[in-house]
This record gives sequence, C-alpha cells and structure tokens, in this order.
Amino acid sequence: MSALSDCLGRARAEGKSALLAYLPVGFPSVEGSIAAMRTMVEAGADIVEVGIPYSDPVLDGPIIEHAGESALRGGVRVSDAFVAVRAVAESGAVPVIMSYYNPMLQYGLERFAVDLAEAGGAGVITPDLTPDVGEEWRRAAAEKGLDCVFLVAPSSTPERLRMTVEATTGFVYVTSRMGVTGERSSVGKQAEKLVERTKEAGADFVCVGLGVSTGAQAAEVARYADGVIVGSAFVRAIAEAPTLEDGLKSLRVKVAEIAHGVEKPA
Repeated sequence: MSALSDCLGRARAEGKSALLAYLPVGFPSVEGSIAAMRTMVEAGADIVEVGIPYSDPVLDGPIIEHAGESALRGGVRVSDAFVAVRAVAESGAVPVIMSYYNPMLQYGLERFAVDLAEAGGAGVITPDLTPDVGEEWRRAAAEKGLDCVFLVAPSSTPERLRMTVEATTGFVYVTSRMGVTGERSSVGKQAEKLVERTKEAGADFVCVGLGVSTGAQAAEVARYADGVIVGSAFVRAIAEAPTLEDGLKSLRVKVAEIAHGVEKPA
C-alpha cells in the first residue's frame, strides 16, 4: 500500500470517490499557486496533482497550456514543485506530481526522486511516459517508495492495458478521450467502459480524467471510478478572476461543488 492507494481505499470504504485536483505550480505565481493548492485542500480535495509546466505540453488543453506558459514566463523552476508538494502535505492532502518526462530527465531522475520523497510526495504521474520505456524512472521511484502512475486510453489494446496495470502503483490514470485535456459539456459512456476494461486487466484503483467541470458530472463519474480528476475547471477559476483573492474565492466554491459531487455518486 502507498499514500495514494491508502487515500483511495479510504474513499472507497466510505462509499465515495476521491477528488484529485490539478494545478500547475507557478500560476499565477509560485506563492499564488501554493495558496491555491492549500485552498483546494481546505475545500475538499483529497489528492493534489502538482503540475510542472513544460514548454511543449502536447496533451494539455488550452486553459492549462496558457497557465503553464504564464508560469514559465514568470520563471518557475522544477524545484518550486517540491515546495508546493510540501505545502500540500502539510495541509493534509496527498501530493503527487504530474510532469512530462523531459523536465524530470533534465533535473536528474535520482535527484528528482530524492527531492520529491523528502518533500512528502507520494509519486509522479507521467502522461508522456509508458512503462516499457520508463524502467529507469521506475527504478529510481521504487528506491524512494514513490508511486509510478501511468495512463491508459481508449486506444489501449488488452496487451498494453495489462502491461500498464502491472507496472503502475497507486492508481491507473484513465484518459477517456483521445486528444488533449480540457473541460467537457457532457460525460459519455466511453470512460465507464475503459474503467471496466482496466479493472478486468487487474487494476486495484482507477481514476478518471475527462474534463469534469460540474458537481453533477463528478457524481456521474464517481459512480464507477475510484477517483475523479479535475484540472481545467480549477485553473479557469484562477485565470478568469481579476485578482488572486477573487480567484481563490471562486476556486473554493468550485472545488466544494465538485467535492460534494464525488461524495454523492449518481
């Protein structure tokens, strides 16, 4: 068991899903992003995904992409993510980093694992890294007791599903649509079918990211997923506010709405 699986197991025992909330560190500033992450924990987030901005975010939707670009212009560094991780852990939630692989390589995989573990992080979600080419990172993570979270998609074959499930610790991240991330106006059946396939492949915990932006959508996904992942809706709350203070207020309201949804599966 790990901090991630422990958290998801507690939520399951309570008859609900966990809320996984994403924000990129450095947006609108490093200090502002940490304040936002603390606000998300206070409003009901169980797990916080600390995003590391990257110059070539091939899987990010426009809202998150623009936030990442703003953070990079502001001079955010990989090391700032560990400061955010520590703040999330101190706030009472489980922190996990979400990062493209290149920033981790540039930082140094062993150094990355050491610094994340020392900050209280539970693991890393690597959206552009697959288990069959991620052995070096898997070894570095295992040495520090960190979870390696890999993704599956609708195009994943039965063979790749099994391989991914076997290599993943913590939870399997289900992306229910092909293409970039972002908010959706409705929740289709594709996610539920992919969760079922992933469970059949042996996954203990499966969390779903598909652009949830309302409490009603969260409740629908919570019916079949162990965790509901939300990013763009939370970034939007900050991005569209005239001041950080206003953004934190909007963020608190949105997180509370979605947290209520995951507690009341449809």
